Amino acid sequence: MIRAFGLCLLALPAVAQEVPRFVEETASAGLTHSYSGDWEYMVGGGVAVFDCTGDDRPEVFMAGGAAPAGFWRNDSPTGGALTLTVQTSGLELTGVTGAYPLDVDSDGITDLALLRVGEDVLMRGLGDCRFQRANEAWGFDGGDAWSTAFAATWETGQEFPTLAIGTYIDRTQEAFPWGNCTDNHLHRPAGRGYGTRVPLTPSYCTLSLLFTDWNASGRKSLRVSNDREYYKGGQEQMWHLPTGDAPRLYTEAEGWKRLRIWGMGIASTDLNADGYPEFYLTSMADHKLQTLVAPAPGTTPDYSDVAWARGVTAHRPFVGDDPRPSTGWHAQFADVNNDTRADLFVAKGNVWDMPDFALADPNNLLLQGPDGVFVEVADKAGTASMQPSRGAAVVDLNADGALDLVVVNRNAPAQVWRNAGPVGNWVRLALSQPGPNPTAIGAFVEVQSGDRRQRHEVTVGGGHASGIWGPQHFGLGAADKAQVRVIWPDGHISGWQEVTANQTVVVDR
Repeated sequence: MIRAFGLCLLALPAVAQEVPRFVEETASAGLTHSYSGDWEYMVGGGVAVFDCTGDDRPEVFMAGGAAPAGFWRNDSPTGGALTLTVQTSGLELTGVTGAYPLDVDSDGITDLALLRVGEDVLMRGLGDCRFQRANEAWGFDGGDAWSTAFAATWETGQEFPTLAIGTYIDRTQEAFPWGNCTDNHLHRPAGRGYGTRVPLTPSYCTLSLLFTDWNASGRKSLRVSNDREYYKGGQEQMWHLPTGDAPRLYTEAEGWKRLRIWGMGIASTDLNADGYPEFYLTSMADHKLQTLVAPAPGTTPDYSDVAWARGVTAHRPFVGDDPRPSTGWHAQFADVNNDTRADLFVAKGNVWDMPDFALADPNNLLLQGPDGVFVEVADKAGTASMQPSRGAAVVDLNADGALDLVVVNRNAPAQVWRNAGPVGNWVRLALSQPGPNPTAIGAFVEVQSGDRRQRHEVTVGGGHASGIWGPQHFGLGAADKAQVRVIWPDGHISGWQEVTANQTVVVDR
């Protein structure tokens, strides 16, 4: 069943490769924040974006590192200038590196997982954008590590989600951190709470995690991106998650290829709607765009790198005179001009005055063309910040259907840009089903408009220390209607339903 709500704004259809204009409104919006700290905060610096007032305008939470985290209520008028108001929320902890919103207890109120240097904390949403600690109530062991990555999924028959938390270096080994990566952990539920956490050994200084049904098998696997700067003998990883059994790594015998990069962020989308998502992996100098060599149900994880062919290597600054390699962090696929093709944002920034890598390292905004090749437009769009960026979110802050941009910078002010268009038509789809996992994490959403089909996997995780919780955004180009269907987490496929453009639509199970 389809339910629509919100103000319907008719946008001007965009032509191919229309470059939207982004207007920085950091100061006028009221955003004053910085992710600060020394070596324990050289990674992390995430942002979480979610609507906790029910007005279809997501609020903004930012990790603060050594400083307190911050929360801003979104008071932006529809289609107008961005307005963010500081509000006390219960989330003002120090030591926060990242944050991911999700509804842990399926009560319809958004909760928040806080990654920290020290104990990780699950914060239960109380309504009205207020939160309280829930570790004890939910039996969650937050440990005492340097946490830098998060992902969540619902396993079959469980009331609570399975959580994966990735950690970085043993912070007691500052003098010689190499080879001192700490264990990642899987937190599987025990009823309405959590049992003993399970170490994911070996662990290799993880900076991004993502649960994904990468081969259309109906079962999620856990992708892990690791930083080769500090591990010894490590590589990128993917874990099987057998129901009721211990997780185990995919092996070379199963088709997994050894890959060693400075893995920092994972972004995924199904670029050609064939049922098999592509994966973009950020790194230092050597970004990857992976696609299955032989996509088929139950296929082996044999990936080829098509970053060069698709124009998304992003391996050095595209403006300025610094020839040294770039350092990539958060990455996100999002259709910023609403032309039905996923574009790609990449946050960039030197780790900490590393002399072999670019210091003036602008963020990337890569628009996908009709031929599937991406073109850099950050300088034309106005988003090519030279600040040392970390986490980010491409999300509609003022409910006008044009995706805006929030970026967290390390030891520098955070930034926010409003997308002033031009953009095409759009639709946002919010999934709803009864029982646990009410927003259908793990589902696939398909949208058909004209001869274009788009396909999103609904996930919690990926990026770098940053998460978005809310409806799935689809650009529709010039189309004023679209057909929608959902492959629900249990494999049930809904029938195609028609929706009208330029509104938020609830799709009920």
